[in-house]
Amino acid sequence: MKKMATGNQAAALAVKESNVEVVAAYPITPQTEVVETIASLVETGKMNASYIRVESEHSALAACIGASASGARAFTATSSHGLLYMHEMIHWAAGARLPIVMANINRAIGPAWNIWADHSDSLSQRDTGWMQFYAATVQEVYDTILMSYRLAEKVCLPAMVCLDGFILSHAIQPLDVTPSGDFIPPISLPHALDTKNPMSYGNLTGPNDYFKFRRMIHDAMKRADKECREVEREFAERFGRKYGPVMEYRTDDADTIIVGMGTMAREAEVAVDLLRKEGLKVGSMRVRQFRPFPRLGLEGKKVVALDRDCSYGAGGILAQEIRFHHDVPVYNIIAGIGGQDVRYEVIAELVRKARPEGEFWLGVD
Repeated sequence: MKKMATGNQAAALAVKESNVEVVAAYPITPQTEVVETIASLVETGKMNASYIRVESEHSALAACIGASASGARAFTATSSHGLLYMHEMIHWAAGARLPIVMANINRAIGPAWNIWADHSDSLSQRDTGWMQFYAATVQEVYDTILMSYRLAEKVCLPAMVCLDGFILSHAIQPLDVTPSGDFIPPISLPHALDTKNPMSYGNLTGPNDYFKFRRMIHDAMKRADKECREVEREFAERFGRKYGPVMEYRTDDADTIIVGMGTMAREAEVAVDLLRKEGLKVGSMRVRQFRPFPRLGLEGKKVVALDRDCSYGAGGILAQEIRFHHDVPVYNIIAGIGGQDVRYEVIAELVRKARPEGEFWLGVD
């Protein structure tokens, strides 16, 4: 069924189609529409799930952890300071190997107070053991949540699906609401709590064993990279929509590659078209899968990395990842923080002036 929907509504509809059994969330701008839509679906009987009203984001994820540990499929959504308030529980979910899926509507962190798009909130959680995916269209939000449940339950790791606040969360685009059918099978968590076989979570673990659990998370994250390709292949066969860890645009003969995430990376594709008309061999790569981080194939290319974030004292986080995984110089453009307007003409101009290596802050430098 095709309809018009916002990114937030697409997230809620994907949760319904994923047969989620427990939803716990606390409203925060610009995420609120996600949980309002789910609440309406549950209230009207269109979605069969338990909706838990909680007093904070910390409690929301704690409730999802309890539900998931009991073997139920669980979902929550948040944004910005709500995500930071969850931080302790975010580590807990990954450490307990619980396949919870969360929608994070990317928003800046205060002070100064700001409610617009920024990747600093989710990227500050990059080392918590959650898989991270960044969507750039309403349809991609929907599809990525469906695929995330399939993947999370395969590797027993939680997954975060990120979408830019207001730019995508409140943008209305066409959406194909595809029934998932048996694409997402009934959940079967191998270590679910069972009253007939009692066990406990979270006991004290000594120095002789603790590191083994950390290594298992690391191994599962690496396995997720392979499993995700299989999930994407099956999704494409069933529903006709193809995704990969990186979405490339006009890269075949490109000598300069613009790398970005989320909606700003889609804007970069228009910049590529503009630069191509000028005879410049430019292409773009949009990183969808940030954790586990994929190989990008950038060797021998001039790389321009767009970051809607900054690790203070170290520069853009995406640029750091590229430098770590690839032996290439990177020109890092930090732009779009706190919802700063970044149009394709601006991106094109920055690419024209880009040096092989360095850092540039849009509107400051």
